[in-house]
Amino acid sequence: MLPHLGKCSRHLLVCEKSNFSHSKSAHRKHIDTHYYNYRVSILIPECRMIPPAISAVCRTLENYYLVKQLPLCEILEPEFINTYVKKGNLYALSYNTRIDQDNTVALLPTGKLILSIDKDTYEELGLEGQPSKYSHRAVMRYIVTIDLSEATFAPGRKRYNRVMWALKEKKPLSFDLLMSCRSSGGNEASLASYFAKYQCQVYRPTLSVQILNETVCPVVLSDELNGKESESCSSQEFLDWLGAAFSDINCNNQADSFLSSYCCPEPNTVLDKACLCTISGFIIPEGINQLLDQLRLYFEEPKLAPWVSMTVHGFADSPVSWGQSEHGYHKGGENLYNFVLFRNQDYWLHMAVGTQSNCPP
Repeated sequence: MLPHLGKCSRHLLVCEKSNFSHSKSAHRKHIDTHYYNYRVSILIPECRMIPPAISAVCRTLENYYLVKQLPLCEILEPEFINTYVKKGNLYALSYNTRIDQDNTVALLPTGKLILSIDKDTYEELGLEGQPSKYSHRAVMRYIVTIDLSEATFAPGRKRYNRVMWALKEKKPLSFDLLMSCRSSGGNEASLASYFAKYQCQVYRPTLSVQILNETVCPVVLSDELNGKESESCSSQEFLDWLGAAFSDINCNNQADSFLSSYCCPEPNTVLDKACLCTISGFIIPEGINQLLDQLRLYFEEPKLAPWVSMTVHGFADSPVSWGQSEHGYHKGGENLYNFVLFRNQDYWLHMAVGTQSNCPP
């Protein structure tokens, strides 16, 4: 075995326990500040079909748009800033760009434009920025942050003119951009018309449903986050198992299996049926909050399921993870969080990133 294959890279995992009804519960904040998500996976034990309320939310998730080769200077135009950016409803992320090799960009709903660019581009642009926290000895990557929502960022002002000149004339940058608007903004239909002169395609998030049969599952109790008692596995063990279940990995630990020796944590039980729902696309926090609200209502009527889980996967090549926290790829680009919801409205929250990322909040 090659040396680098035998050693796992460092990862950061934060596990919290709280209750949705608690006045200091921060579940909304963690969802709202994880801006860029491409997949939501919901696992419901002892369930033979997707709950109608969940499928109804999936049908109402926001459309998203892919604008091809959009010059970045277009989103600096006053009309665009006033119509979309300053209302705090727009999410945009460069598509098919690799955070460790290419120039990437993200427009946050806060109005912050984040550029993660290589050294040559940074020097050509001449804009003020900071070295990436995850550079090698020689800095090869820089982060440039521009606040488009500032009152002083307007034509005629020094800062605006400097940025516009840099991105329009000195070093024009173009990207394929994924975009989505919150429904409260009322700008969804006009987004495609605004970029009519560019190739702009509209998409909807897709839903797939899989029924798992006779699945070995760990026993989890809401008050045993660390799994110190023999009646429950730990939160980290549960997250590992969840990844195996999503990846259809056999957890029987057969001696002749050379693909995986992973086995289900103990204590465990067998689920007769489990429903796995997967939603894929450019999914903004508003839709994820709606899904979480419906999962919280799932236990209002008696259910066999002791818990349900919702895992949200962020883009591996996003310049940020939570808020403006810098995110890097390294080996896997891990960038996700997971809720485990219990009958009594307790929940576990896992937040995980890879080596080249700030610690989750």
